[in-house]
Amino acid sequence: MESATIEQAWERYATSGRTPRRDVNAAGQATWFNWTSHQDYGPDETILGPLTDRSVLELGSGTGCNLAHLTTRGAHCTGMDVSPTQNAKARERWGHMPGLAFITGEALEFLTATDETFDVVYSVFGAHWFTNPDMLLPLVRKRLSAGGVYAFSNTAAEDVPPLGPKAAVTRFDFTRATWEFTLRSHGLHNVHVEVLPPPADGGQRTGLAVGRT
Repeated sequence: MESATIEQAWERYATSGRTPRRDVNAAGQATWFNWTSHQDYGPDETILGPLTDRSVLELGSGTGCNLAHLTTRGAHCTGMDVSPTQNAKARERWGHMPGLAFITGEALEFLTATDETFDVVYSVFGAHWFTNPDMLLPLVRKRLSAGGVYAFSNTAAEDVPPLGPKAAVTRFDFTRATWEFTLRSHGLHNVHVEVLPPPADGGQRTGLAVGRT
């Protein structure tokens, strides 16, 4: 799919009137990390390992809330999103924070063009879920430093309905076993994939995967 078409699809999503993340969470924190679609639920950024002075790239950074939190942990962060509107929202809310930059671009094009390397690359319901992993993972692997971490989350494959024939994007809804095989086949090691149950009040499950170089 051409990047212009992808941008149009995510621009529609960005301007669909979605509620922005709250100013503070249940613990009273102004920034926090969330892998799931449920508020104040699930694991945090510690999955990514040590963050102080580490270079971090988020693929599909949206409004930048997760990435902004990582800067408070001492990381040097870059957010990449195909939607200019999402990046504008991210810069408006978080642009004052040092060590944080937002770039407008499509994931495959950005990873192909950049010569930067990163200690951590991750995606939360973002570009990983909507990009062919056989195209994306070799580029991620190339851009990860030795000992680097790649992680992503998305709704568990069994919990999402198939996209319709007229969908503007493609979604890669793999099972846990398929993700494990795919990550290992593209040179990632110590791969761990799990399906997180929803909170007690219900909702969809979350697939969470981590691999290392």
